[in-house]
Amino acid sequence: MFLLPVYEPGHGLVSTVVALSGARPGAHVVVVDDGSGPAAAGLLHRARELGCTVLRHGTNRGKGAALKTGFRHIAAAHPGQAVVCADPDGQHLLADILRVAEHVEVGGQMVLGVRRFEGRVPLRSRFGNAVTRVLFRAATGRGVRDTQTGLRGYPADLLHWLCGIPGERFEYEMNVLLHAARAGRQINETVIATTYIGDNGTSHFGSLSDSARVYRPLLRHALSWRGARSRPVTR
Repeated sequence: MFLLPVYEPGHGLVSTVVALSGARPGAHVVVVDDGSGPAAAGLLHRARELGCTVLRHGTNRGKGAALKTGFRHIAAAHPGQAVVCADPDGQHLLADILRVAEHVEVGGQMVLGVRRFEGRVPLRSRFGNAVTRVLFRAATGRGVRDTQTGLRGYPADLLHWLCGIPGERFEYEMNVLLHAARAGRQINETVIATTYIGDNGTSHFGSLSDSARVYRPLLRHALSWRGARSRPVTR
């Protein structure tokens, strides 16, 4: 199963669906539109014509809400199916999406498609990932090379758990990693290409507001982790 959360999608949505259908005949694609305006109607209609299930939010609720809508639908309509989440804006190559799918299907564990952050990477992306990587290790004691990747694979038995993770917007994916680390869940990684289009201009990530949402749970977990380690042991 492939889950594509979108907001005001471009033509990359159709291209991604066509590519996935060609590479995985019979594979089901679920598109969750997070409150896009009328301009997106044609692309969403085309996705339906190509065989996708298209779910829509009446208003923009955030990427986390869109992902959870998709997880709930897949758990109910396609029980037992692993899910690969991807951003259909051109950042994720078909080969990388399929690689993550293979890893989660074979290994049965959460898989992250992690970028190398080499070459021409926008400064905000390079800096943002470096900061969150350091904070994540401080918060959990575990290392994850790319905490902000949107290309992720989840086994079927995690879908109900994923629906219970707090967060409605971009902080949700960070919360998933924090909760997984604290619960001792395996987080596997596979290297993917680092692809940015127009200095990452297709992203709907708001540098200040969304960064605050991501860093807030990281700092909270880091402080609680430090407090737990420094608390004296009572006998």
